[in-house]
Amino acid sequence: MDYSLFGTVPALGYLYSSVSISLIRPDNARGILAAGCLLGGMDDLCAYAYETCKQSINLETINEWLEFIESIPGSDGSLSPEQTLTSVFGQYAQRLRDDVFHFLVDTLPNVLGLNSSTISESGLPQEKTGRETLLRIFSLVPFDMFKAAVESPAFQIGSDQARFKFAKDAIELRKKGIAQGRGAEETVVLAFGGGHMGGSAVHVTRKIRKRPLWKVHS
Repeated sequence: MDYSLFGTVPALGYLYSSVSISLIRPDNARGILAAGCLLGGMDDLCAYAYETCKQSINLETINEWLEFIESIPGSDGSLSPEQTLTSVFGQYAQRLRDDVFHFLVDTLPNVLGLNSSTISESGLPQEKTGRETLLRIFSLVPFDMFKAAVESPAFQIGSDQARFKFAKDAIELRKKGIAQGRGAEETVVLAFGGGHMGGSAVHVTRKIRKRPLWKVHS
């Protein structure tokens, strides 16, 4: 759990001395943030721990952050925003989710050299490797965030056709992983013509698979 002794001890120490802030590191920041939110009255400690968490979101840690996002109540859309904010991380739950989303949509394509201004028509080897890495990461993203990211105008990885092909390939990978056994089918469509809803020509949907009905003969 994120609110284990690993984070509780520094948080308790903060009650007696602010020097505990100096103990916050990327590997314990989330635990300290959780403990600080649980104990209450530690605004400075929580703010510093949150900033450390935010700065630690990168290519090496994104898989771990996606697991964290998946564990937050309401990450699958089952709870309202008000209910989500009552989780152990309080107001920081939504802020961390937004930070992960921003990293996936804005930062990651640039880190991998896939933003639309740098992609070549021939598809250089490093671009293909970057696309494979992006596919692997997006195959692990919770559905609501996956849909929002792929449909976001800020997700610049080439043309609408390139984004559609990317989403289609990612969904194929998701069938073997995060979407497996969910009883739902993810699909993507590419709309043609103007006036796209939300400014995106790419739309991701998920529908519940109907269970087969068995007819009983007397």
